[in-house]
Amino acid sequence: MELRAVPRKSQEKLAEGMIAAVAYNKEHNVSFALDRKAFDRAFRQQGTTGLFDIAIEGGETFPALVKTVQMDKRRRQPIHADFFMVTYGEPIEVSVPVHTSGKSRGETMGGLVDVVVHNLAVIAPGPRRIPQEITVDVTRLDIGDHLTAGQIRLPQGVKLAAAEDLVVISVLPSRLSEEELAAETQAAQVAGLVAAGELSEEAAEAVLEGDATIEEARAETTGEPATDEASGEDGTVQEQ
Repeated sequence: MELRAVPRKSQEKLAEGMIAAVAYNKEHNVSFALDRKAFDRAFRQQGTTGLFDIAIEGGETFPALVKTVQMDKRRRQPIHADFFMVTYGEPIEVSVPVHTSGKSRGETMGGLVDVVVHNLAVIAPGPRRIPQEITVDVTRLDIGDHLTAGQIRLPQGVKLAAAEDLVVISVLPSRLSEEELAAETQAAQVAGLVAAGELSEEAAEAVLEGDATIEEARAETTGEPATDEASGEDGTVQEQ
């Protein structure tokens, strides 16, 4: 992606809507200015793994990666950007975001998938071969299982830069006891019924305090007779 830039001296005043930027490597350092909105749009799309072609007006064009971005915390917009100059065809170490796909077996049993390492250090064979993200399938993981960096399949040509035994993803046991999990499930169900108008707030409170079942509270709200497994549709006990 190309970013158009204008040359700038380090202490030169910025034009309206522009931000200061610098690009460097071991041998070279260039100061320039970028349109704030154009850079913000591009950075949101590319992140720190996307390659930019910096085209300086009346000067050179070079490939670079975003190293750091300084943000105005109040306005939530960039005010300065640092780029690292790269060379096509040369290996480069970068940190790539880690994402998961699928639902683990541990989650179906109440466990939690914990992404321990959100950005994994890898070496790409060149700037154009940097993966935008690393997606890990977690469907086979049970509670107590984990995946290390060495177990993660990387794109062709990409090598691991982190330690192979680095734990990247774990499946943790639920932090809730069975009773707490049941209470949380019931609270979610009650909230849904209140939102749907099938329970009044007073009836919902009675359920949560254990003074009534959901069916009893719903019957009180709707005026319909309560039902349960041992009774018929009208609430009368069926003969055995």
